[in-house]
Parts: sequence; C-alpha cells; structure tokens
Amino acid sequence: MSAIPLIPDTAPFSAEQRAWLNGFFAGLFSRQPMGSEPWSPPAPPEAGKLARASAATALAPLTILFGSQTGTAEALAKRAAKEAGQRGFAATIVDMAQTDAARLATEKNLLVITSTYGDGEPPDNARSLHATFASAVQLSTPSPQLSTVRYSVCALGDTNYTQFCKCGQDFDTFLEKLGATRTSPRVDCDLDYEEKFSAWLNGALKALGSETAGAASRHDPEPESRDKPAPTETAASAYSKKNPFPALLLASHNLNAAGSAKQVHHVEFDLAGSGLAYEAGDALGVIPHNCPELVADILAALGCDGEEAVPAPDGTATSLRRALTELYDLGRPSSELLAITAPAAVGRVSDPPYSTQPHHVIDLLLAQADVKPAPVEFVRGLKKLQPRLYSISSSPRAHPGQVHLTVGALRYDLHGRTRKGVCSTFLADRAVSGESQIGVFVHANQAFRPPADGDTPMIMVGPGTGIAPFRAFLHERRALGARGKNWLFFGDQRAATDFLYRDELAALMHPGVLTRLDTAFSRDQPEKVYVQHRMLEHATELYTWLEAGAHFYVCGDASRMARDVDAALHTVVERAGGKTTAQAAAYVQALKTARRYARDVY
Repeated sequence: MSAIPLIPDTAPFSAEQRAWLNGFFAGLFSRQPMGSEPWSPPAPPEAGKLARASAATALAPLTILFGSQTGTAEALAKRAAKEAGQRGFAATIVDMAQTDAARLATEKNLLVITSTYGDGEPPDNARSLHATFASAVQLSTPSPQLSTVRYSVCALGDTNYTQFCKCGQDFDTFLEKLGATRTSPRVDCDLDYEEKFSAWLNGALKALGSETAGAASRHDPEPESRDKPAPTETAASAYSKKNPFPALLLASHNLNAAGSAKQVHHVEFDLAGSGLAYEAGDALGVIPHNCPELVADILAALGCDGEEAVPAPDGTATSLRRALTELYDLGRPSSELLAITAPAAVGRVSDPPYSTQPHHVIDLLLAQADVKPAPVEFVRGLKKLQPRLYSISSSPRAHPGQVHLTVGALRYDLHGRTRKGVCSTFLADRAVSGESQIGVFVHANQAFRPPADGDTPMIMVGPGTGIAPFRAFLHERRALGARGKNWLFFGDQRAATDFLYRDELAALMHPGVLTRLDTAFSRDQPEKVYVQHRMLEHATELYTWLEAGAHFYVCGDASRMARDVDAALHTVVERAGGKTTAQAAAYVQALKTARRYARDVY
C-alpha cells in the first residue's frame, strides 16, 4: 500500500488543522490509481498508529459550527475538534459569521455549539445565520433543504436569564425543520457547563461515528494518547477556570469623585509566578465570595449556626457557613430549591415575579418562614457559585506581570432589602489591597482584539465601565509604537465625578496615541446626551474612517447602549454614505463578517 503523507505534531498547525489535513491526504491518496507512483516522505517517528490508521481509511469529515460572544463557545469548539480528531474525524471549525445556509446544506456531519446572551439574543457572529434560518422555516417550502446533514447542538446559557439557551434551542429547531437529522439530543448548559458538555460531545461523536466510514471504532489511537497535552499546551496553562491562580490584590481604588452616584473601582492583580498570559481584549475570571451579612441572614432563616456539615460541589464535606460564603450561588433560586422551599412555585421560574425582577434565595426563605429544610437538603438545591468575567483593562506589554480591571459596584434596593453585586462589591468592599489573594484565570476572547496591523484605525465606543478594554487597546498600541489613528467615544453621568481615567486619556492624547476623544455626559445638561448622539453628530468623519478601513468596537450594556449604538451606526452609514436602509444593513453586516465590527457586551 502506498505511504500517505502525515502532518507531524511539530508542524505549525493546530490540532484540529492537523486532523483535517491528515484526513484530506488520507482520502486523496486512498483514491490513487493502481500503478501510479506513490509519494512516500519519511513518516515522523511519533506518528505511530495514527499513520497506519490514516493509511487504512480516510477520516470522516465533521464541521463544528460555533456562535460565540465572549469566546466560550469558540474555545469549546476547539476542544471538540481536538477530541474529534482523536476519534476518527477530520474536524473543521467554522465561525457562524463565515458561512451561510447554502454551504451548510453540503455538510454531512455537523456539531453546533452556540451561546445565548442578553434576553435570548444570538451572539453577534450568529445573527445573520440565525435570521436566515428563521426566515427559511417560515416559508411554505423551506429552503435550503438540509436532508443530508446529520447534527447535534450544544446550547450555552445562563439560568439567571429567562430566555435560557434560546439561541441554541432555535438552531436545533431550525435544523430539524429544514430536514436535517438530529443524531443525539441537544444539551442545554448553564454556566457550570463542563460535565454536560463532555457528556454531550462524547454522545454526539459516537452517534455521528456509528454510521460514518472511517470512524475511530476501527482505528482508535491508543487510550493513553488521549491524555497527552497538545503540543501548544505548556506549564503556562496550569492555572485555569478549574484551577484558578490565587492572585494578590495589589490595588483597588474608586475612580469616581465625591458626589457621584456610582462606584467604579480600578483593580490590579499581581500575576507573578502564575504563568498566565493574556492579550488586550481578553477577560479575567474572578472567583468571588458572597456577602457575609447575606450569609448570616440565610443562616438565621434556616435556624442554623453555620457549623453544620454539608457537601461541597465536589462531594467533600465542609461547613454550612463556608459553603454559603465561598461555594454556592445565593442569587436566583433553582427549580430544585423551589421544590424544597416552595413546591407550589415549581415550574413558575419564568413567570412573574421571576421574569420581571430579581429574586434571591433569601426571599424564598423569608417568604416560607415555616419551611426550614435541613442544611444538607438545602445546599443540594443550590447552584455552584460561578466566577465573574470582567473585560481586562490593561496591556500585558504596558503592565507586565499585572492584570487590571475596571469594575462598577452594583447596589440596589428591592422588596425592602439592599441587594449587592456578588463579585463587584466583593472587590470594592471586602477584598484588601496587599493582603487578599483572589482566585483568577484568563478567559481568551479571540473575537475582540485590536487590529493585527498597527496602522489600521480604530473607533471605540465604551461608556462607563465599557472603557475597560479600550484602555487596554490604547496602552497596547502605545507600547507597540502602532501608528494607526484611534478615536474613542466615552460617556457617563457627569464629567466632574464620572470621567473615568480622565488624566490617563489626556496623557494618551498628548503624544497622539489617542487621536480623538468625544464625550457624552448625560446629566450635565437638561437634555440627555449619550455616545450614540455624538456618533450621529460626527457621522461624516466617522464614515470616512470606516471607508479608510477602521475597525469599529463597542463595549458595555447589551440591552440598551449597544443596541442604540448599533442603530446609530446604521444611520451614520445611511446619511454619510448615501445608502438606503437595506444597503446600510448590508454594509454593517460586511463589517461584522470581516471582523471589523466587534462587540464585548453584557
């Protein structure tokens, strides 16, 4: 039999790219005419059984389609591709923004991994495909027909939102109605997705492989090879979400002046000795603790002293006080907890008042004062306390060994109680600079990066704490000596008290790193003025920057600000570009497809 080219592990490709190339070569050379002269490069010694497996049969094609807002779904798609490559598939990862329905109709095996953000919204890179499929299923004769496609969907979401996993559920329905065959059930993952994702991936690959020639059941790599790290994995990745680094809190100070209605903290962590690496545009995961006063109220409502032994999420034993402080979520109650404390409310989590206002564990306990579940039973109804992700506001080149955040402390009153943001007030009120060690990890966001070409202009819209990644972008560009022009739109309530990083921005303008700064302080005049209004005021110049190749970035609140900015961008293109509404929409979509329009919204 002819020898088949095999991409060695040392080649400059990712694991999923190597798997695809090896499958391509295997399929190509397995179809070689009899008697043809084979190409036989020396197989690398580390190839082992993989070379013989590739020679025996071509790998099965698999497309892994992802929709991602903050990078989680994209990272899981890469993990899925790596696992698929070890199990007999030639996996190709596809960004939803880089494909269309017609191309997907030609696929055979498809895995869809997509997040949902806000109130059931698809991620930015999934919007166009989602809209296309939604329109297609409304037709009396749906088009395209996906009858040859076999698929499974992993939906990512957050049960704190009423439209939990809506985008993934939509794609699952769309694919079925367009004729595709679901080979394994969809899984809906909450923030603690690891176990469900792994089980789904294992089942999905088995189901797809059961009818696919070249599946790993015939030529599976030796089991121990699955435990070997990819060539790119090093000691630098020792700390992660599963194993956060205990970072020393170096500083935490309020950026707002006296008299402000807000409390935004600049937070600095020491990463020395962690091996953690990040890029401008990434996020930092922070492991919070719940408020001690809230924990005390819950203990009182339970009639406990906090020393009772209860199970931790990992199955080990701990005290009830520690469990409530460090390990479990005391926010919106789960259906399991409702079943314990308020059986009549089960199934009404999406009904008022749950869908219209926050509802916390303490509220259930106070409303059902005669119901006092046993501590063990109670904690089994709680969700695991999840890390909070914050946009990094520092540049690794400008601030080596450190990582900075810009965090707004959340406080509000509801039903006679003062409510506090779990992590934001932990950092603002209880963590002590120079003493506290707080668990952190880096969350990569490949979709939100400054342009690779330093000459490319940037337009950044970041009101309030949305300025965080743009502080990082600007410091990064200064550190690299990038020559591209940079335009920042910043807004908040009052210039005198809420002009975050005012002195830094002025210092960045002096050498020309920050080319232009336009501000909108909503309460400094009778009429409210926001960043989108400033965009419209400068529509002609903004459009000129876009025509010159500028990248457009938005960071901040998804429900209002980001939508208003998006609408303003469409209007800018219409007015300054002389386009119709449809042409402006196509122009903005082209920016997104080219990754020149990126949003980090929450």
